Amino acid sequence: MSLLARSAPGARPLVRLGEGRSLRTRLLLLLGTTLSLVCLVVGGLAVFAMNNSLRANLDSQLTQGPAGGPRHDSAARGSDDAGTKGPCKPGPGGGAQDSDAGRRKNTVVGCISDGQVLVGTLFTAGTTQELSQTGVLLTVPVTGKPVTRRLAGLGSYRLVANTSQDGDVVVVGVPLREVTVQVQRVAVQIAVVCLVAVILALALVSLLLRRELAPLQRVAAVAARVSEMPLERGEVALGPLVAEQDADPRTETGKVGAALNRLLGSVDTALNARQASEMQVRQFVADASHELRTPLAAIRGYAELTRRHRHTLPEDTAYALTRVESEAARMTSLVQDLLLLARLDAGRPLDRVPVDLSSLVVDALSDAHAVSQDHRWQLDLPPEPVEVEGDAERLHQAVANLLSNARTHTPAGTSVSVRIRQDGAECLLSVVDDGPGIPPDLLPDVFERFARGDSSRSRAAGSTGLGLAIVAAIVAAHGGRVGVESRPGRTAFMIRLPARVASSAPTPLPV
Repeated sequence: MSLLARSAPGARPLVRLGEGRSLRTRLLLLLGTTLSLVCLVVGGLAVFAMNNSLRANLDSQLTQGPAGGPRHDSAARGSDDAGTKGPCKPGPGGGAQDSDAGRRKNTVVGCISDGQVLVGTLFTAGTTQELSQTGVLLTVPVTGKPVTRRLAGLGSYRLVANTSQDGDVVVVGVPLREVTVQVQRVAVQIAVVCLVAVILALALVSLLLRRELAPLQRVAAVAARVSEMPLERGEVALGPLVAEQDADPRTETGKVGAALNRLLGSVDTALNARQASEMQVRQFVADASHELRTPLAAIRGYAELTRRHRHTLPEDTAYALTRVESEAARMTSLVQDLLLLARLDAGRPLDRVPVDLSSLVVDALSDAHAVSQDHRWQLDLPPEPVEVEGDAERLHQAVANLLSNARTHTPAGTSVSVRIRQDGAECLLSVVDDGPGIPPDLLPDVFERFARGDSSRSRAAGSTGLGLAIVAAIVAAHGGRVGVESRPGRTAFMIRLPARVASSAPTPLPV
């Protein structure tokens, strides 16, 4: 809904009507512009027609009336019996004698003989006066057809020139002022009427548009509500769809509402199918992980039991049992991680107790230092303890996984720094290392399950690919956010958790 200015092919539009505005506003602007153009054209044609009509009437009076018609020539005849003088004969008052010419106010009469103006007279109400400039009368063609000329000090006149019987030229003119005033008055009236009509039409159309577009606004509200839902995960209930009255396929708005209902119905079906599939997979993973823990524990137990008698076993058998025990331990860790993720995905509630995040980080860093003394571990804590609400065991696991990730995927001698800061209503925990960094193609998926790095980040100590996924799940379960920034020489993992709000309950007064 825009009016585009004419431009060269391929050029961008120069003018747009209502760009960036609502449909209702654009319709009103378009209607207002259209009505204004229609009123302008109709009003202009009416004024033009009226002006032509009034001029034609004036020309008819000028050419056929007693002041300028053929009967005027009879007054120029030299009839001694009648005792009258011709129009080019000076009278007693010094002006042209024409008893009929003075009948119209501000009529101009001129007499031209041999290319010279003999008499130029202006007839007013009962009086006459000579014209100060009569040269313009010589420019009137002697055709008997009125022409427009401007007389100095008098304005525009319609003039007609005829040849009398004695060979002189008689020029008669009447002013256009009355016509101009009437046309201007009518033009102003038409403009006022058109302006009022456009305003009233826009007001009425605005009310009608508000009523007619109300269903479309309700449809848009349903679409906006659905767009704000977390459709990417969990069980989603789309709730009420577009009302039946707004989904009538016989109207344009109803077609949009009906199409949106069909779309939302398809989305709801797909979401339900996805949720059922996810729940089935989660339940399978949880059940499988739970069932695998017992045989894995048995395998490890028998391997340890047999290893106690390694001196009676062949060397290769003892080595094989050691590898069985090691892989059983690794598989047990993987099963425990899968079971934890399955429980977190199922939305199993976590403990909600005050947790001293500073003490928790100190313990996790001490454990990491004990495991790997080849890295340089650094700690930066605020003077005051930082507390959050959550599950201490799970938060400890998240921090330990970040430290383990830094230890596993960086070479010996790498500096790993842990920092805690309270930023308003959030606590920021960051783990920064100066290792080789994360490959750019892996960075967007680093928190996905079973995400693997390339050879630049060594996995000599082994990795299940679930550590960072567990961190993201634990942080999300606590209402926080996790992020990562990486470049060669600096990799920073950041955890933001809601800070614990101190209780503001008043202390009871002693009795």
